[in-house]
Amino acid sequence: MTTEKPVKIESAMVMAAGLGKRMRPLTATRPKPLVRVAGKPLIDHSLDRIEAAGVEHVVVNVHYLADALEAHLAAQKRPFSIAISDERKQLLETGGGMVKALPQLKGDPILIVNSDNIWTDGPEDSIRHLARHWDGAKMDALLLVIRQASATGHGGRGDFHMDPAGRLSRRKPGRVAPFVYTGIQLISPHLLDGAPEGPFSTNILWDRAIAAGRLYGLSHMGQWFDVGTPASIAPTEAALSEV
Repeated sequence: MTTEKPVKIESAMVMAAGLGKRMRPLTATRPKPLVRVAGKPLIDHSLDRIEAAGVEHVVVNVHYLADALEAHLAAQKRPFSIAISDERKQLLETGGGMVKALPQLKGDPILIVNSDNIWTDGPEDSIRHLARHWDGAKMDALLLVIRQASATGHGGRGDFHMDPAGRLSRRKPGRVAPFVYTGIQLISPHLLDGAPEGPFSTNILWDRAIAAGRLYGLSHMGQWFDVGTPASIAPTEAALSEV
């Protein structure tokens, strides 16, 4: 179901606590979100998109070289507030990171964005596009996905299949799947109900939502770049210069 008016997204979480191992040696002296691509740190690309979508409050989780990332965020001049979810003592992975940050997040749904992806909008602002397709009555999460052939810089065999209603299912072992997760999703806080304690992957929550028929996808209409390694930076910059 498409709503005529986008649901209001009050808060967003930017996932920025990873170790950045695939981005070495650039991450020897800086956290991955501060690696510069197309003239600015990776995380600023995400924050620009969040700002354009009108989100009022952002939480960023930190772990590796956290002081540098916190200092960068403190210097931001944005129309939204920025809070820190501190994972210095223990890296909680994607699922555990969301659980820890949840008390600082407000509203339903909540926007979750990985800090190592860059995207351009299609005919509509991508975050607003998600918001317009959100239906909390039937969804626990709505993932922005992109066809594998259009996923710039991304290797692998794809992540999901999507049925005509938008419901997602996993790629079968040994097979390929047409859709790749972009690192951008809307979640209901209910997705985290009964979540495990400590570090765990969001995949656990997604699998539970799939089993309940409550994990949905929306196809991204713009460009998307997986900026995960030093080798991916130059092609991404070249493509962005043509936008």
